[in-house]
Amino acid sequence: MQLCRSGVFLALKTRSSSNIISKIMKIIGIDPGLTKTGVGVIEVKNNTISFVASETIHSSPSDPLSIRLQHYYQELTRIIKIFQPDEAAIEETFVNQNPVSSLKLGHARGALILSLGLSNLSVYEYSATAVKKAVTGVGRAEKSQIQAMIKILLPKANFKTEDEADALAVAICHNNNRNSFGLIK
Repeated sequence: MQLCRSGVFLALKTRSSSNIISKIMKIIGIDPGLTKTGVGVIEVKNNTISFVASETIHSSPSDPLSIRLQHYYQELTRIIKIFQPDEAAIEETFVNQNPVSSLKLGHARGALILSLGLSNLSVYEYSATAVKKAVTGVGRAEKSQIQAMIKILLPKANFKTEDEADALAVAICHNNNRNSFGLIK
């Protein structure tokens, strides 16, 4: 078995006794939010995806923003240490009608991206439309459609919130787009 920076390589013997290299990779997906953030981890092996874990990180609206951001950093760092993903993907934020809410959500997203970067992960960003299209085939899919497709694509997925399902969708979206970034050779 050979180790490399971004994962584990396994050498498999074929009948002709030539080696085929099969890479096992973990991708962490993030659905950012200020009150709750979804985190999902998938494993990719031979173009097959499987569920690893999902979690929702909660923060209290009554806490100061700095405490909430610190909480997101600590929790995401804990999850990264446990599951040791190779790459990270995060959903882009949309600007809603309340500019203060958009700004605070941007702070949370920034803290999450910083946490991923400080953990030496490459971070890739996807729009909500791209994530929905990657999972359902429709860029304007409803939350229920995303959850139904996650259950089909990841039958062992045990997500507890729609945020976790969305985070798993972000990870799947990244896996589907890895070739466009030149990450698959």
